[in-house]
Amino acid sequence: MANMPLNFFSEGQKGKVDNIVGGEKISKRLYEMGFNKGTEVKIVKNDAGPIIVSLSGYKIAIGRGLAQKIMVSQ
Repeated sequence: MANMPLNFFSEGQKGKVDNIVGGEKISKRLYEMGFNKGTEVKIVKNDAGPIIVSLSGYKIAIGRGLAQKIMVSQ
C-alpha cells in the first residue's frame, strides 16, 4: 500500500513509519520522539486539534502540521 501522511489515518488504524518529509531539525525532533522507520503507530484520536498516537507503549500528542510530515504505510 502507498504511503500516506499520519494525519490521513482514522482512529484505531495502525501503520508503520516509513519516512519523515522535512528538514534535519524536524527529522531529528521526530526521531527523538520515537518516530523511527519501521516503528508501529496507532491512532488514538484524530479529530479537531492535535493527533494522539500510541507509539512504543506511550501516548503522544502531535500537531497536525507535524503529523503531515510523518509518512506511514499500512
